[in-house]
Amino acid sequence: MQQIKALFFQPRTLLILFLLLGILASVQSVLLGLKTFIPDGPLYTHYNNYVIFTQSFFHLLEHKDLYLLYPTEHWDLYKYSPTFALFFGVFAYLPDVVGLSIWNALNALVLFAGVMALPKLSDKQKALVLVVLVLELMTSLQNAQSNAMMAGLMIWAFAALERRHYLAATFFIMATVYIKIFGLVAMAMFLFYPRKDKLALYSAAWAIVLFVLPLVVVDWQQLIFLYQSWLHLLQDDHSASYGFSVMGWLYTWFGISADKLAVLATGVFLFCLPLLRFKLYQNFHYRIFTLCSVLIWVIIFNHKAESATFVIAMSGIAIWFFAQDFRRENLVLLILAIVFTSLSPTDLFPKFIRKGVLEPYVVKAVPCILIWAKIVWDMLILRPTPHSHSHFHPNEGQ
Repeated sequence: MQQIKALFFQPRTLLILFLLLGILASVQSVLLGLKTFIPDGPLYTHYNNYVIFTQSFFHLLEHKDLYLLYPTEHWDLYKYSPTFALFFGVFAYLPDVVGLSIWNALNALVLFAGVMALPKLSDKQKALVLVVLVLELMTSLQNAQSNAMMAGLMIWAFAALERRHYLAATFFIMATVYIKIFGLVAMAMFLFYPRKDKLALYSAAWAIVLFVLPLVVVDWQQLIFLYQSWLHLLQDDHSASYGFSVMGWLYTWFGISADKLAVLATGVFLFCLPLLRFKLYQNFHYRIFTLCSVLIWVIIFNHKAESATFVIAMSGIAIWFFAQDFRRENLVLLILAIVFTSLSPTDLFPKFIRKGVLEPYVVKAVPCILIWAKIVWDMLILRPTPHSHSHFHPNEGQ
């Protein structure tokens, strides 16, 4: 039994598992056939997001506006950058089952690589992080989403920053920005490292390179038009919904219909409070907890957060839990997150509970909100210490 357990927690075993999940999720999506998103509506594939991505590449080639509805091709809007549309040319000409499998496997691989790159965590700690993420990863892969890649890139950026690999770190972060704009939040981690001039220079260079990359298939005028259209979409999108977020939690639990910008501003203020503790910038535990805060914050303060995005928040939660010594209250919070964040969309809960309670009351987000609040609190009460150890104590140095 011990040998089986040891084998399961080996990085190679988990890598194979993650890649298999990508392939299995893809094959499942293809075999499920067609579905409708509204009663008596048109039929679309179960991997609609992947179709959106591949079609965006062809729309780019055809000099179309990427940010319009194309109901004869897919459901919903394309919401990513023109550069991401160009990137999907890698998959666009492949048979769907092949391209989708490679896309999902790539997402799983980036998440795996990001976690395995984390410094000062043992292989066992990293393996436990990955095991906790399996359910949320599968949810993201079944939706053909890019969220696992987003999480992996932000984690990988932190690992690269810790090793002073600034060129790689800035590429990872700017890549997230050109996938989903909220990747900008990860730039807060730059505060902790020397040579901020180099970080700024590399970030600007990558931003420019990624910005102009679509010029290989469109002219400058069309490129500017596309970025303007993307910006308009993001601005219009801001008033669309509450999602699985702090805003949704306040509204459904307490009837508070707060201004989204006010809630976001409050979230920014609370996120930045621990960053004022300049003496802790040399403390590894403080830095990795900032990474966890970033990963959770970008989801719980995102008014468009949906179930498939929570692999990002759960990445922060899993790293937070396993990067510190065992504490009973943290275990309770982790269990709440696994049950109500990762398992709430599954058949573990009867449909009438999922549809009648869990979804309307955004229960999926609540453990993430509680854990983020605890991370902020722990960072505020953490005392400076002359040395960094492999684990974290909130009252370290007392």
